[in-house]
Amino acid sequence: MISTGMRRTLLWAAGVALFCILTMPQASVAQGESAVPFLLLAPNARADAMGEAGGALSDDAASAFWNPAGLAFLLGQEVSITHSNLLPQFQQSDLFYDYLAYRNHVADIGGTISATLTYESLGEFVETDASGPTPISTFRAYEFAITGGYATKVLSDLGVGLNLRYIRSVLAPFNVQGQGRQGIASTISFDVAALWKPAMFDNRLGVGVNLTNLGPKLTYIDEAQADPLPTNLRLSFAGQVLKSEYNNINVVLDFSRILVRRRPEIVDSATQLVVQEASVDKLPKALFSAWGDGGLKKVDIGTGLEYWYGSPRLIAIRFGYFYEDPRYGNRKFLTYGAGVRYDVYGFDFSYLSAVEENHPLDGTLRFSLLIAWGGTKE
Repeated sequence: MISTGMRRTLLWAAGVALFCILTMPQASVAQGESAVPFLLLAPNARADAMGEAGGALSDDAASAFWNPAGLAFLLGQEVSITHSNLLPQFQQSDLFYDYLAYRNHVADIGGTISATLTYESLGEFVETDASGPTPISTFRAYEFAITGGYATKVLSDLGVGLNLRYIRSVLAPFNVQGQGRQGIASTISFDVAALWKPAMFDNRLGVGVNLTNLGPKLTYIDEAQADPLPTNLRLSFAGQVLKSEYNNINVVLDFSRILVRRRPEIVDSATQLVVQEASVDKLPKALFSAWGDGGLKKVDIGTGLEYWYGSPRLIAIRFGYFYEDPRYGNRKFLTYGAGVRYDVYGFDFSYLSAVEENHPLDGTLRFSLLIAWGGTKE
């Protein structure tokens, strides 16, 4: 059995962690439904500035997140680094998100390999004793994921990608109340994706699908309390509506939906007997049963526009909009951003403007640095 003090400590740390994460764009779909929703956060400023959409554009190292199949169309090597402070209105410097991505086209294996590191710092907490607020020690809560991937072309205009990921969540890294248990959990997951760039449209159209975070539940205490991963389906479209020597415009549109099905406990009001135990559908059942809870209403929509000037492209301006159904989060964001490219270097930033007043995310900034060498898009 879990003591009241132990449960309180874990829930306290987890609650603050989830609050920090779940108010971020795209992560809201996992509110109260899954563990480690940080896996859904947009990892680069470029896509973030376009309403957190980019699954069918996918032409840089961050494709490992948006659609790993996009890496099949890239040559050379690239490193991408992103940093973002979380909840800027709270002015807490120890709440932040970092993302590091690397890709490398290897002709000998007929495709591109990738590696990413995602890290989220949830801040510093105080461990207290079971009887009251007496502090015992301080600790830091954090979560991270290490991902390796491979992408290749199965047709000249069709790429496929696969990711394998190790996940670790550290919410209470200490021996809670001397019971030999810690609020730490680890698991693995994988992603599968495809990206089609029809040759008939001269690579100006992209259609992508990405199914992410397929894997076993995350267990902090015991199997009965394990939480599912934020399995997510993303359907994406991208089009280059203007293509000239010095001016280019991309338009993107992404639909994403969490595929987790929780069944609540049901108690008969007359007899006070439990009619249905609380449960979570396992994979692969959840891929289908999740649609019975909210249906298409739980689909989040991100759309954006990107304008490039220069030959080769030099300066970019971006705009976007993110929408969530009022019954399932009701978050609406306008996003803005810009980018520059010079030689092998690139720099992007994004700014989020919440439609709601006094929203804790209003004013969120992301910064990304890119270094690409040895090749360009095919």
